[in-house]
Amino acid sequence: MTPTFEPTVPRERVQALMQAEQARYARTHARSGERFAQGQQAWLYGAPSHWMRRWIGGWPLYVQDAQLPYGARFVDVDGNGYADFCLGDTGGMCGHGHPAVVEALARQARVGSSLMLPTDDAAWVGEELSRRFGLPYWNLTTSASDANRACIRLARMVTGRPRVLVFSGCYHGSVEEAHVELRDGAVAMRNDIHPNGFPHDQLSAVVEFNDVPALERALRAGDVACVLAEPAMTNYGMIAPAPGFHDALRRLTRETGTLLVIDETHTISSGPGGYTRQHGLEPDMFVIGKAIAGGIPAAAFGLSAETAERVWQVLPKLHPTKRQSAHAGFGGTLAGNALTVAVMRAVLSQVLTPEAFDRMLLLAQGLAEGVNASIAAAGLPWHATQVGARVETLFCADAPRNASDVRRTRDGELEALLHLYMMNRGVLITPFHNMMLCCPGTTEREVDEHNAAFAEFVRECKG
Repeated sequence: MTPTFEPTVPRERVQALMQAEQARYARTHARSGERFAQGQQAWLYGAPSHWMRRWIGGWPLYVQDAQLPYGARFVDVDGNGYADFCLGDTGGMCGHGHPAVVEALARQARVGSSLMLPTDDAAWVGEELSRRFGLPYWNLTTSASDANRACIRLARMVTGRPRVLVFSGCYHGSVEEAHVELRDGAVAMRNDIHPNGFPHDQLSAVVEFNDVPALERALRAGDVACVLAEPAMTNYGMIAPAPGFHDALRRLTRETGTLLVIDETHTISSGPGGYTRQHGLEPDMFVIGKAIAGGIPAAAFGLSAETAERVWQVLPKLHPTKRQSAHAGFGGTLAGNALTVAVMRAVLSQVLTPEAFDRMLLLAQGLAEGVNASIAAAGLPWHATQVGARVETLFCADAPRNASDVRRTRDGELEALLHLYMMNRGVLITPFHNMMLCCPGTTEREVDEHNAAFAEFVRECKG
């Protein structure tokens, strides 16, 4: 029997606070509200992307300008300033307006942005990706979704198997095979995004994160082409791998002839080589996205030498007198465009440096310590968890082991209140759950502002 959800803050208090915060937001974000009303006339969900509709408050705030010098702050059209811990849900992990990014954009734009031809920057970027992440062969795409789809396609080509195994509660972009979850022990489409009859059970296998016996049973069936996984789950509440889980995952995939794809779109904040390098993981394919081009749409996937050799058996390397079929392409004609590659070189050489990660990790530690101190002082059964430069507040006492644990304790009303409360006090956190990220431009000032606002939030929740 599923335990009954027990809120940690009385519902009447949450609702009263929410009513007050919504009124405050309406007063202080009126111009953003006008922009959003105008947007209803042209955009499907009122703004250029449906993600922008996810912000709480009734409408998204509209950005006016960055707060200079370079860093993690901006001003909206109503004149409100913000410490930004959302950072474009990692797409802005370099911060806003880094001079190296701006210079690379301007320099390459004068030459050409999209030529479908390589430039001198390409050789450097390819070598740097190999050096940082430990896989020798790479391909660029325009998004991590595209990179994940390419890895799945290649895995099916070289294994001849149909299914992709993911962990319940995962998110890997707009990959159909990953929009699944365990529901009452069966595979179901997450959020019911497809009608009945969609063959998700034929395309996907799903197990809980950290459940090694279930993982082994699924892989021993022999029909899984690849496991697609974050090294630590970050999109359903942050869930850390249990001790020994990655060793078991790598052993079982090798024993069953299944390719292992590690998606580090979020966990790249763990260090210059991501979680994979920090913890010595050995994926067959590796995906990195969002952060590597300073906010320009870009991603990359890497292959081990053995996996590349298998791919070349299906899709041979370029022959001097023959052209490869374009229908095997990954990411479209904009993938690897000259503008993106120029910015990637600037990011990897001047922005996301080892020294920058050292600062980011230290600031994130201060963020987590501040949150946990406020929680402890109030005696609330919450906690903050940290993965790299990313921190999340969870409204439960114990760290979750899987998505089911998160689902049992998740408090959507309290989450919404926290987001709006912080936004009304000039602190932006990721709108999907209580996730924060530090960037090279984050300073102690932003951390202190967040922790002060969060301490105030805790006091108001206690009453």
